[in-house]
Amino acid sequence: MMLHDIEIRQLRALRAVATEGSFGRAAERLGFTQSAVSQQIAGLERAVGDRVFDRPGGPKRVELTPIGALLLAHADAILDRLREADDGLRSLRAGEIGRLLVGSFQSVSVRLLPDVIGQLHSERPGLSVRCVESDEHDELVAKLLADELDLSFIVGVPDHDGIETIELLVDPYVLVSPAGAGEAVVATDRPHRMPMIGQSEDSCQLTIDGCLRHVGIEPDYVFRSNDNAAVQAMVRTGLGRAILPFLAVDIHDEGVVVSAMDPPFPPRIISLARRRGRTLVPAASRFIELAVEVCAALPAFEPQLFGLAGRSQG
Repeated sequence: MMLHDIEIRQLRALRAVATEGSFGRAAERLGFTQSAVSQQIAGLERAVGDRVFDRPGGPKRVELTPIGALLLAHADAILDRLREADDGLRSLRAGEIGRLLVGSFQSVSVRLLPDVIGQLHSERPGLSVRCVESDEHDELVAKLLADELDLSFIVGVPDHDGIETIELLVDPYVLVSPAGAGEAVVATDRPHRMPMIGQSEDSCQLTIDGCLRHVGIEPDYVFRSNDNAAVQAMVRTGLGRAILPFLAVDIHDEGVVVSAMDPPFPPRIISLARRRGRTLVPAASRFIELAVEVCAALPAFEPQLFGLAGRSQG
């Protein structure tokens, strides 16, 4: 018995003949000639080494033999699984199902990711999305290279041939001051005369500190937190001022003023990264499209619009 020689079309013929009770009606059901169906059943019987139908002749229905009945039970299961696989492939290609693993960091998780995922879920409710947040971009890149993430928001372009990126957003650094204590534009060397609120030494804070030291300023930090909201809250109380990427600032906070710096620090470039050469689920392409759309819709930094209109600029 050579079951591995059985073909899917033979199993379909077996089910059709068993359902219709005749080779002629099975042929009509399948869209084949009767001789083609007879050949498929003959090939099936050769593969299993026994008859699968009793053929009484005349107008009487053909009947399954015990071996045919056993084989039909397995054929039904196989053909049903193939149908499910076919439906799944169509849904996967349409981006309706699958699993997408996305890396992020704090400001993106607050300002970008909810809009992207919200739109994606409304379009594709069967898609499973899992997100991982880290303020260490090297960790996000490592997870991409290890296939632990499909896509990740990162800052800049990693110096690694295995990663490809799509630029999403140019994110300027801004000075955040208590309400009533800000100006539209502040000289870059101004922070050396004021206490500062900062973050722990993540990649963005190291960039800020490096830029300050480049212009001869050693910042005096009176409070540090890796929570952007906590940093801004401390600025709001008047404890100090903070330099933050604009995306990290709550622009609806009336207790602070957001100022440009002159000359400006080099801005952050926010990108969406993936491992080069890896095939992702089709929904990943839609995620990328939505990320581009959400970033394009973000308000650009205009100093006179964020915290200064209608206030004293002393």
